[in-house]
Amino acid sequence: MTGVAAERARLYQTVRSAHLERARVLAPATILYRATRYDFDRALARDLDLVPAGPVRAAWLLARSQVRQLEVNEPLMLASLRRTALALAVLRLRHRFGGPRTQCVSYAIENANPFARPAHGRARLTRLQDRLLARFVWASLDRVAFGTEAAQHTYASVFGTAAGPAQRTHIPALPAACSCADDGSPSAPQIVFLGALAARKGFPQLLDAWPYLKVWRPDARLVILGSGPLEGRARALADADAAVELHIDPSRAGIHAHLRRTSVLVLPSQPAPGWREQVGLPICEGLAHGSTIVTSGETGLAGWLEAHGHAVLRASAGPQEWATAVDGALRADRSKFAVLQDLPPIDGRLAADDWLFGDAP
Repeated sequence: MTGVAAERARLYQTVRSAHLERARVLAPATILYRATRYDFDRALARDLDLVPAGPVRAAWLLARSQVRQLEVNEPLMLASLRRTALALAVLRLRHRFGGPRTQCVSYAIENANPFARPAHGRARLTRLQDRLLARFVWASLDRVAFGTEAAQHTYASVFGTAAGPAQRTHIPALPAACSCADDGSPSAPQIVFLGALAARKGFPQLLDAWPYLKVWRPDARLVILGSGPLEGRARALADADAAVELHIDPSRAGIHAHLRRTSVLVLPSQPAPGWREQVGLPICEGLAHGSTIVTSGETGLAGWLEAHGHAVLRASAGPQEWATAVDGALRADRSKFAVLQDLPPIDGRLAADDWLFGDAP
């Protein structure tokens, strides 16, 4: 496609496989995007209405369209802020000159205040501009759905009583049970790390914990699924240890197959400058396949996970603490059925979409 043909559109900074999978079960919409993520699956993109567009082109295409419903990236996503603000300003101008009014909505999961970090020199001016643009985007939204309680608290701390969306709700960013076939109970305890092989995802914490687990649980297997800057360390471990299996950039079908056989999924997310784990797609994928989760308190789902039998540690926990948590999850031997019973019947992101676009303007 070269334009916006639908009356509903989604303006994203980046697109990944999760967006493509959702697009196939949601109402038809044009997806305007600037870039693709590392896990973008071109096979999933077939037959979808995807339009690559920078900030100016996206605003131009929206101005010339008949779009009546638009989803934008959340106001505290600073990387897309100027793009979002430009699109909303153009649509507001279009309406003022007699064009159709567009219902603007957003899904919010940010759980770190991006304005809390110190700024000096020219960065202070950029910070001020970002604050003003974020307030403009916040005030331009008709509806916002929060995916976590942590996001609700973050937005309240940033915007306070400032004008914002008239309608707001909280729909937990929890998956529904995956519909793929069950392979039955794994023959041996299987631990999975899924996602970017990077420090911020806690991959070094898992590598440091593995020697303890090898002693305590010699029957356990570690499966590493992903890619990233620490691939070298992952390859070295897999080459040296027959109990470690590595798959770089696995297919979606391959990921599902491994998760069906997984007892515990580990994601020891770590804080990083300008970044905090919002939800953690690997956490959602693990839950959807009945895996017990071992993660840090950085995820916005930390409270829910603790309340439902999963392990949540301090991000600063040492290797032996991480190993103890994983070992405890393995020994608990919680059934996949029990994990799946805690999940909603409808994926939280899909339920949020239904609410966001529930009524046409």
